[in-house]
Amino acid sequence: MPLREPGTIDTVGCVGAGTIGGGWAAYFLAHGLRVRVWDPSPTAGEKLERLIDAAWPALTELGLAEGADPSAWSVHSDLAEALEGVGFVQESAPEDLAMKQDLLAEVAAAAPPDVVIASSTSGYSMTEMATTAAQAGLADRLVVGHPFNPPYLIPLVEVVGGEATDAAAVDWAAEFYERIGKSVIRMDREVPGFIANRLQEALWREALHMVDAGEATVDQIDRSITDGPGLRWPLQGPMLTFALAGGEGGMAHMLDHFGPSLLAPWTRLTAPELTDDLRQKVIDGCEDEIAGRSFTELVAARDASIIAIRRLSQELRASLPGAAEKPTTGGAGANTGDMGASTGERAGGTGASA
Repeated sequence: MPLREPGTIDTVGCVGAGTIGGGWAAYFLAHGLRVRVWDPSPTAGEKLERLIDAAWPALTELGLAEGADPSAWSVHSDLAEALEGVGFVQESAPEDLAMKQDLLAEVAAAAPPDVVIASSTSGYSMTEMATTAAQAGLADRLVVGHPFNPPYLIPLVEVVGGEATDAAAVDWAAEFYERIGKSVIRMDREVPGFIANRLQEALWREALHMVDAGEATVDQIDRSITDGPGLRWPLQGPMLTFALAGGEGGMAHMLDHFGPSLLAPWTRLTAPELTDDLRQKVIDGCEDEIAGRSFTELVAARDASIIAIRRLSQELRASLPGAAEKPTTGGAGANTGDMGASTGERAGGTGASA
């Protein structure tokens, strides 16, 4: 399958300008790319401008590619017009399977034939999203490019194809994302919810159970992570963390020593019923924790924290033995950036991911 060279791309298409799609647009712009956006909402341009304005200070602090222009974007209501001349497409429509099936088929028909199309879906497999496109013989360029929110700061992207996806398209997407500074996990197979969302969802479900049962408050749950295991995860992740917990015996000792606890009732992975009472408890707990701070203030604090943690983590990794052999995401120079992508997006017209 003939595809353009990833290093030659100067214009990308964003299908959907919600939180995720807009975050992708800001990220692409920071890497010196032009962005053409399709979104049917009459207020899409205004919302996108606000999102880019809010993201640009953080992107600037991390480092912009030469020629990066926060105004190098346009919004179109006609899909074919929006995809004219693009070298890559990132779809970020709402998490509605039927909508994505139809939309991806339309995008595949409208985009140039040598262009890879990636979906920001939170959990659908490309095999199920590509059914309509596959019927028309248009699914070979469709891949999942699952980001984490906010896409312009968090580097992770999980890449995987569907049954009808050409392996060359998956390879191309992984290379393109790496070129613009993303930390890419090229998944070996399709998994519902991918990797990061499955882990995040397990923690989220247990948290809801604890709130529902009166075992912990929202604030206690959040601090149990931010002041506990969350401090270890940015550098080593949960698996290596447990290996270190095994002492000099490593993971083998950890599994032998704590293996019996796997049978203990420490987790309840089945989600609790989202009753009105549980819903209100979670909402009230979050409002108490927010303590009157505005959404803008919370986003600014989050972004500043992510930047600080990423920089510190990179400095620490660079100082560790063997660091030279390990891949890193660098600063944003000439399409190699140090920026990155969600809890599922449902509002704002278009955009989804987790």
